[in-house]
This record gives sequence, C-alpha cells and structure tokens, in this order.
Amino acid sequence: MEFLSAENIVAVGTALLGIAASGVMVWYERRVPRRKRIGYRVQMDNPIGDDVRSGRANVRMGVFDEAPGMSDATLVLLRIENDGSQGIDRDDYTSPEVHGLTVVFTDRTIRGVSVTQPSDTDHLMDHFTPTRGFGYEGNTLRVPRVPLNRGDHFKLLVMLAGGDVGSEIRLSGGIREGEVHPNRSATPDEKPPLFSRAARLITIMLTASVLTLATIVVTRDDTRPPIGCATGSLTLTGSTAFAPVLAEVAKKYERDCEGATIEVDPHGSTAGIRELAAAGTKQGAKGSPPVVALSDGPKPGGLPELRETRVAVSVFALVVNDDVRLTNLSMRDVRRLYRGEIRNWRQLGGPDLPVHLVSRDANSGTRQVFQRRVLERGEIANSSVDCVHKDDVTATAIRCELDSTDQVLTTVARLPGAIGYSELNAATRSKGLHLLRLDGHTPSVDAIEHGTNPYPYREIEYAYTYGRPPADSLASSFLTYLARGNGQDVIRVHGHIPCATPEGLRICAED
Repeated sequence: MEFLSAENIVAVGTALLGIAASGVMVWYERRVPRRKRIGYRVQMDNPIGDDVRSGRANVRMGVFDEAPGMSDATLVLLRIENDGSQGIDRDDYTSPEVHGLTVVFTDRTIRGVSVTQPSDTDHLMDHFTPTRGFGYEGNTLRVPRVPLNRGDHFKLLVMLAGGDVGSEIRLSGGIREGEVHPNRSATPDEKPPLFSRAARLITIMLTASVLTLATIVVTRDDTRPPIGCATGSLTLTGSTAFAPVLAEVAKKYERDCEGATIEVDPHGSTAGIRELAAAGTKQGAKGSPPVVALSDGPKPGGLPELRETRVAVSVFALVVNDDVRLTNLSMRDVRRLYRGEIRNWRQLGGPDLPVHLVSRDANSGTRQVFQRRVLERGEIANSSVDCVHKDDVTATAIRCELDSTDQVLTTVARLPGAIGYSELNAATRSKGLHLLRLDGHTPSVDAIEHGTNPYPYREIEYAYTYGRPPADSLASSFLTYLARGNGQDVIRVHGHIPCATPEGLRICAED
C-alpha cells in the first residue's frame, strides 16, 4: 500500500481540519459567546464589622463603630455583565414582575445599595428607579430590566448585616433565547476564563478522535472487500415497475463486491412470488434459495414461509393519451370507467373518442395496487387482444391486458382514447400521454414524502425471501445494500421513497 494514496491524503487532511476546527472552537468560545447571556460574579465579600467570628478583630472608626447593627456588617461588590454575542433589551427579560433580575443574599439582611457603572455607560443609571422595580426587602434585591449592549456591565455595592462572609449569593432571572449564569472570576481585576472546562475537554476529545480516525484509515488493509460484501449468484424477480431500480443497484453491487453475480429477471409481482415459493419448496431443508422477489404491495395469503423486507414507497399514476385533454378525474369516475359504464370520453366532458382500457395482466403488482387502492374491486374481464377492437361483442368496454409497464405506456401513447396505469417515474418520461390527478391530488413523490398530499395510488415495495437467508449470504447482503446502503440513492433517483429514511419510515409504517 502506498502511503501517498488518495484515501490517505484525505485522511491526513481530515486530521488537519479537525485540529484547525479545535482551534476555531477555542477562538469562538473566547471571542463569540453563542447567545444572549447575562453573567454575574462576586468581586468582593468582606467584613466591615468586628469579624470576631473569623478569629480576627477589625480596626474600625466612625460610623463603622457607632452605627447600630454594624457589628456583623459585610460589603459585597456584585458585577453584572452582558458577556454574550448580542445586545439585551428591556423586553428580553422574561420575569413576570416589573424588575428583571433578583439577587438573594442567604442568611443576611440588606442595609443599603449603591450602583456604579463605567464612565461610558452613564445612560444605565436612568433605569435604577423604584418605578422600574429597583429596591430591596430583607435579603432580596430587585434589579431593573437594564438594557445592556454587548460587553456592558454595572456593579452593585451592597451593605449587609447578619450572616457570614461567603454565604451563598444567588442571582436569578430569565432572558429570552438566552441565559443568566455565574462567572468564575471573584476579584475586581481578575478576567473571566478564556474558555470553559467543558470546551477544553471537548476540544481535546475532538482532536484525539480525528487523529485516531486518520491513523485507522492510513493503516487499514485496502485489499479487503467493502464491509458486508458476499460472493455467489442471486436472481432478482417480481415487479416490472421496480425493475429499473433493481438493474442499477445490481450493477453497483457487482462493481463494489467482486465475485457477486446478480441476474434481474422480472415477470410481475405475483409471478415473482410464485417463483420464489417454488424455489423454496424445491430447496427443501437445504435452506433459503438464492432468489429475491420484489412485489408492489404485500404477498398473497397462505405463504407464511416468505419473509418480507420493506424497501421503498412506490407512487403510481393513471395516464391517458394526449388526445384526451382531461387532466383530473374523480375516484368515482375512475371506478365508472373501469366498470365499463363510461364508453366515450365525451361523457366526462372530454373529446368524442371511445375509451380503451389498457391494463396489466393478473400477475402485475401495479394492477393489484390499482385495484386495492383506487378501484376497491377487481377489473372487468379482458375483451380485446390488440387493445383496439372488441373480441367479445357482448363486452361493455374495450379492455386489454399487457405484460409490462413499458408495453402499457407505449400502447396508451399511440392509441387515441386510451387510458392505463404505470409506475410514476416511467410515466413522466413517456411522450404522447399525460398524467391524471385523482380527486385533485397530483401524483408527487415530494408531496407524499412531506405529508402534504393524500394521493391514494401508492404502495410499499416489498422484497421477499424464502425464510431467513444466512447473514453471510448474497441475498442477505444485497437486501441490506438495497434497503439501507448505497441502493437508497438509486431508489430515490428513480422516483421512489426509501423506507429506511426518516420520512420513509413514517410512510412505510402508516401504509
């Protein structure tokens, strides 16, 4: 393995970026606190009484010795500052009272308060009035809603009686989209820490993790196949609507996993499930056969040995020849069409053209979804081989059955008055026909994925295996690759919603 391979260069570059990100984090923590914040710190808490409680006697003169209640007096200097990245207005305080902040001096009684501020912030003093909530009672000091630009601060010099120096001092209050928090600095001249202990720990952990990742990538053995690859042969059968997805994912898997051969041989959902069941019965006690059947919708009853994996949500559409200029049909009118009650499009406000119902054969999952989700019953009998003329003169409508989605789209596009159904992505690429809305709802993958469209003609795409294939088998590996691995990108490109995504999980669980 060459050290200067593309992967190793990327790995080392990632490590350097991680170290740079750590440096940026340090700078950010130091220079740009992330939201509105009011910090407070006690810069002085000194006794001015006799202080015999601490074993020392103060030297006192004048009012300190003469005024009543001064024998246990203390002075506290409290600094309140905007140490966030944004200015704070009066309306940013969330207190239900007139004042904005509350300071409680545990076990002490307030005797007097003096407010100071830097010379360039004289305007702050206008807010310290009783009408704006400034005042004290007992051990509680009420601080007004003082607007503070970034970096502004003011100080409160509080004279207290009773209690000990160092008794708890709590400042509380709320800031919209921000916080009130204590700072570490406890002296007038000491600056706040450059960054927090948590930030230092995260920075160290991030740097160590990135360096470890780079080491693993550089030293790994590149001769191994991608994780989860398996070798052998596998047949994919079933849905013709989902066949383009299977073909592309199979090619990607074969490129990524040397030694795997995957054949895509779709014959319709029902036919594929029958083929899988027959292969499993023939296999007998030898285990799960190397066959995966894709089905538009759940399997028929009576096949308990088939194990399902929900792969995607497929969206289907009704399509009509461009000569039929209608763009929307009600569900009621669609059911009337497919019961043979409407034989000419003029009955629905369309052109004077006979209706030709172009359907799929009985093995089609697309047809079964159409019958289950839209018609709520089976289709009427087949009456035409060429989709143009009635072979049964007693039939109420011209209806033919074709073997694949492509055949349906080709026939609808060339036959005036024809209507059919198809997987959505294939239909949008076809010329000579257009999609129909159902009850005003447009067939749209994006709208269904985001929950804004109750469009009914859709179904879960299931992958079936006969029993549980071994974990190291090609069938198991391919299903993981399809449903949760690189196959998800292919599923989405072909106009389906992967069940493994957050949105897909919701839809696949609901449907």
